[in-house]
Amino acid sequence: MPEAALRPSRAAPNLRLGSDVQLGAGTEIGANSVIHAGTVLEDGVVVQAGAVLGKAPVTRSHSRAPAPSGEPLVVKTGATIGSGAVVFAGAWIGPHAILGDQSHVREGVRIGERTSIGRGAAVGPAARIGARVRTGANVWLTGWTIVEDDVSVGSGVVTMNDDTMDRLPRDAVLNAPVLCRACRIGARALLTPGVRVGPQAFVAAGAVVTHDVPAGAVVTGVPARVAGHAPGDQRFDGGR
Repeated sequence: MPEAALRPSRAAPNLRLGSDVQLGAGTEIGANSVIHAGTVLEDGVVVQAGAVLGKAPVTRSHSRAPAPSGEPLVVKTGATIGSGAVVFAGAWIGPHAILGDQSHVREGVRIGERTSIGRGAAVGPAARIGARVRTGANVWLTGWTIVEDDVSVGSGVVTMNDDTMDRLPRDAVLNAPVLCRACRIGARALLTPGVRVGPQAFVAAGAVVTHDVPAGAVVTGVPARVAGHAPGDQRFDGGR
C-alpha cells in the first residue's frame, strides 16, 4: 500500500494504519509501527515498536514465490510481534505465538500455536511451522520448509530448497526440507534441499545434512552421518 494511503492513529505514537484494519480487544501497539490494509489483529495481540504488518510482497518477475493471494495478515489471540519485525500480507500467526525482534515472515507462511521465532530469524514464502516450535536467533527457514510440532531449531540454522543456486527452470518445483515432530537441529547446521529429518532425531551443531535422517538418530559432521541414537530420557513425550 502506498504510504499516502496510510493514516495516522492515536492508538500509538506515530502509528500508521491502512484501511479496514481490525484491532481486537486489548490489542497493544508500540510507537512507529505500520499496519497495512486489511490486517487482522485478534484480542490481546501485542505489537512492539517499529513493526511492519501486512506488507505486500515485491518479487522478481521470474520469482517462484506464490502470487499474492489477496488474503490479509491474520494474527491470532495473544500473539506477540517483536520490535522491528516485518510480517507480510497472507501470513497466519497462531494463538500466543511470539515473533522475535527484527524477524521476517513472508506471504503464505503459517505459524502454529505457542511457537517462538527467534530474533532476526526469517521464514520464506509458504513455509509451514507447527505448534510449540522454538527457533533461535538468525535462523533461515527457506520457502516451503515444513516444520512439524515441537521441533527445536538452534541459532543460525539454514535450510535450502534449490541446490542449483537459481539455475532451475522457472516451472521447476522447489524442494525444501521437512523437519518431523520433536526433532532437534543444533546451532549453525545446514539442511540441503529435500532432506527429511525424522521424528525425535538430533542434528549436531554445524552438521551439513545431505541425506534423510532416520527417526531418533543422532547425526554429526560434514557431511552428516549417523553417530548413534538419541538417549531415551531425551525423547519428547508431549509434556512441554
